[in-house]
Amino acid sequence: MRLTEDNISEALLGLCVVEVSGESCANCLTLMPILNEIVESRGDLRLIHVEADEDTTWFVKRYAVDRVPTILLLDDGVEFARAMGYQPEEILEIWIDAKVAEHKKLETNR
Repeated sequence: MRLTEDNISEALLGLCVVEVSGESCANCLTLMPILNEIVESRGDLRLIHVEADEDTTWFVKRYAVDRVPTILLLDDGVEFARAMGYQPEEILEIWIDAKVAEHKKLETNR
């Protein structure tokens, strides 16, 4: 499913990891398979890739993305964590685990 302004609510349902990248960004290209592996191993997240280009300026503006790569952790489209720049696999996995656990704990206590 291609992410559009019309389908964003449906596309970002549940817990999502969104990688915003640029076409000629070497760090973005390196990061994508790492994120794929981390997300697939968890089972409670979905990975969505957004290429920052003229077709996705609405998304970039909505989430105030000012550099690539940017990784957003979203729950039903609401951001609860953000990382910018390339992150090594071990650090990224620890960060995702911690932020998702923290978010789930907050949601449970509401």
